[in-house]
Amino acid sequence: MTLLLGSLTIGSILALLALGVFVSFRVFHFPDITTEGSFTLGASIAAALLVGGVSAPLATAAGAVGGLLAGAATGVLHTRFRIQGLLAGILVMTALYSINLRIMGKSNLPLLESATLARQAESLGPRLAGTPRLSAFGWSVGSGEVSVLVAAFAACVLVAVSLYAFLRTQLGTAMRATGDNERMIRALGVDVERMRIAGLALANGLVALSGALLAQYQGFADVQMGIGMVVLGLASVIIGEALVGAPRGIGLALSGALLGSVLFRLLVAIALRAGLDPNDLKLVTALFVFAALVAPMLAPKLRRAR
Repeated sequence: MTLLLGSLTIGSILALLALGVFVSFRVFHFPDITTEGSFTLGASIAAALLVGGVSAPLATAAGAVGGLLAGAATGVLHTRFRIQGLLAGILVMTALYSINLRIMGKSNLPLLESATLARQAESLGPRLAGTPRLSAFGWSVGSGEVSVLVAAFAACVLVAVSLYAFLRTQLGTAMRATGDNERMIRALGVDVERMRIAGLALANGLVALSGALLAQYQGFADVQMGIGMVVLGLASVIIGEALVGAPRGIGLALSGALLGSVLFRLLVAIALRAGLDPNDLKLVTALFVFAALVAPMLAPKLRRAR
């Protein structure tokens, strides 16, 4: 049961990563590799500030702001300096590796004695429940673990609702139109370059927020923790699209990204429980994403062959 709760909690935290990847890959159709650097950037900023005695909410917000700046840097390189999008993301991601090391001062920064949001939520559970242990479906679980899960789920839902509301505003609609039809929105007098910079900043801000929360949940920030996060986020988005179909509304698309992240972590937990070597996890994730991307193209051919 502890493995299940942990998987659901991490899935809820990484749902923010999936939302960021959704904005960059699906709304703007931009292959943003900055994600791997901005995820670690959010974690390193939050961890460094927490060790320095800054409050957890402020440290988390600072980590998200760091991601905003990283995404904006990629957007500026792409729009102002005419650097190809994929290369612009690689340049910023490469630079962020050294920046993250500078921020943390070392490759791994523990948070054993820091008052993180996860510890605050965990201490709140027993006080609200009145008991350190709860019974759920015949299993005995810690009330602290349940409260952390509830807090993580509430946070991802709150961010998703806020993102949904923003994308329905005039500015958010202009961003979505920029990704759908750049020529049309340019003809309406919208600054496409600014929209793209703002969109990449928003996407990486969400990614960095996810990194800041994950570092507080795991109790450490590591300079390597962002490796493979692009694939993980894309896998969550693809699973979500498979769950909700081809959504016509932005609300269903965002809900699918959230569900995909949680389901993906559950699949990972099941695979590890069944004996999968953790060293093969990244390979299995990459193969799954490949299969999910190729399946829609192969299905019509198989139907015609039959």
